[in-house]
Formats: sequence, C-alpha cells, structure tokens
Amino acid sequence: MKIAKYWIPYKDKKLKCTLCRHNCLVYPGQAGICQVRVNLDGTLYSLVYAKPVSIHVDPIEKKPLFHFLPGANALSLATVGCNFKCANCQNYEISQYKYEGVNVVPGEFVSPEKVVELAIKTGSEVIAYTYTEPTIFWEYVIDIARLAKEKGIKNILVTNGYISEEALKDGKGIIDAANIDFKSMRKDFYSKVVKARLDKFLDSLIFYKKIVPWIEVTTLIIPGLNDSEEELRDIARFIVRELGAHTPWHISRFFPQYKLTYLPPTSKKTITTAVEIGYEEGLRFVYAGNIPGSPYETTFCPVCHTPLIKRLGYEIVENNIDKGRCPACGEKIDGVWEISEKLEF
Repeated sequence: MKIAKYWIPYKDKKLKCTLCRHNCLVYPGQAGICQVRVNLDGTLYSLVYAKPVSIHVDPIEKKPLFHFLPGANALSLATVGCNFKCANCQNYEISQYKYEGVNVVPGEFVSPEKVVELAIKTGSEVIAYTYTEPTIFWEYVIDIARLAKEKGIKNILVTNGYISEEALKDGKGIIDAANIDFKSMRKDFYSKVVKARLDKFLDSLIFYKKIVPWIEVTTLIIPGLNDSEEELRDIARFIVRELGAHTPWHISRFFPQYKLTYLPPTSKKTITTAVEIGYEEGLRFVYAGNIPGSPYETTFCPVCHTPLIKRLGYEIVENNIDKGRCPACGEKIDGVWEISEKLEF
C-alpha cells in the first residue's frame, strides 16, 4: 500500500478522493468506486501502487494509436480496478475487482525502476498504461513516466478520460499521447452503461487537449445503445469542434461479452456508415477496428488520397510517410512519426 496523493480530509475520518471526476466520499474502512483506493483510519491509500497484474509487449497499433510512432513496441501494464462499470468490459476479470476489506490485491510488486528496465530490455520505445484504467493507479503512472522520460521512452495512456484536472496536470510534460474512449454522446448511456456522467467526461476530454500533446479517440459501437447515425454525427462534430479535425477517430466493432452477451455483434455496415459519417463531418482520419483486412485500417492522405500507411490488423505492411508528409502531394500528415520528434504543448 501507498498513501494516495489526491484527497481531502473530512470530519469523522471521512475523506473525499479527488483523483477522478467521481469525487467519491469515502468512509473509514471503505473503498471508492474504483475499489482500490481505501480509507484506512482517515487516510486514503492506493492498494495498487507498483502491483501490476498484467505486463506485456504489444504493438502500439493495438492501443490503438495509428499516428504515434507506428510500428513501435509498447510495454503495456495494468493493475486491477477501474472507476467505470462498463457492461461491455472486455477485461472485466481484472477491471471489476471488488474490495472486501482485505488490503492486499492481486499482482506482483514491480517498482517503477523495474518497469523502465523492462521497457529497455524488451526494446520498447513506449510504455503504455492500459488494459484497465490508468487513472486508478495514477501515482504509479507518474513515477514510471518520469523515469522513462529520462531514458527517452515515451508514455501513453489508454483511458476512459475521467481523470480530475488536478491529477492530469501532474502528467504534463511526461505523458506524450493518449487514446481516449469516447463512448457516447448521450447522458443515459453514460449513466446506465458505464455508471458515470457525460458532462464530466466531456469536460475532461477538452482538458486533455491542454495537457497531452497527441490524442486519438475510440468509439465502440454497440447495437441499439449508441449506434444511431444522429449520435455518431454528434460525436464526430464534437471531435472536430473541440479536439480538431486532425484527431484520428477509431470506430470499433462490438462483440457480445460480460453483461451484454444478449446483444449481436455490430454489423460491418454500421461500422462503414460510421466511418463515412466521420469523413462527412470533416475529420481527416477515421479508422475501423475489429475488422481485420478492412480498407479503413489504412491511413490515406486527406488531400490526394494516396495510401500512406497500410496495416493488416496490428501489423504495418507499408509506411510511405516521408518526414511527416505525403510523398505524392507534400501535405503535412498530423501525428508523431519519429521517436526524436519534439512534442509541443
């Protein structure tokens, strides 16, 4: 255990956690919504500091990040716990950990120094905080990221975007990129399916743009829940307006899992329609996920439509980007293409 950083003491040993947008009021002996930040006698502790339950090397395309160091290896790690309760969670075995009064969680102790050593040993240019929700092990993220920066290793988040401004500010200058789940543009979806608030998510998403240099967003399209053309247009318009038309939008296909096994997989036609909507609303780069071999895995020049990066699943088949530009027409292609590239805030 480690004393958590983000909290405010209240009377009678109650406290308010300020790490994420839930702002949980936590009573003594209880945990917040994430189930891994616990009030012990009036002090908030993180149960998951340096206790990863999963560490793997993944292609960065799996995150997915398509415009940030394509082809890079990402040392990916997670602890148990999450501050969302998504009914469709694909990693629910570890994300939906339940605190039952035992202050020891699954996972092996791995120090921040050891994580950076593993990244170097495995030839990983990037460390990815992913699988569950990096917000809930934020102190661990920050300590690793600072050490990684000293070694020239980039840091990326795969996140639901529900972090507080106070906490995210500590990532400025050390978090290089993020893929943020943009689950819906409807209040009832956030309240019923993920147990959070849409307005707080949107506020956080806008704030992310001020702190993290490169952002991509992903929307998992779930049949009957967030797949209307009207809602997809609303998402695309918000991305263009608040994050910029250069922001890559990944449209991902749903498959039945966890609490939504009664729903069918998303049709390929719906995915294709969503991609077309993204382009119609002015986005420069829109991708389809969970459909191997789809033409929408390819990065095209938004001006002359020359194929620039061809992918097959998570593999780069061909990369024709020349110093960040289209070799055919010279158009600047938004993204971070070289490990030495300086990221501007």
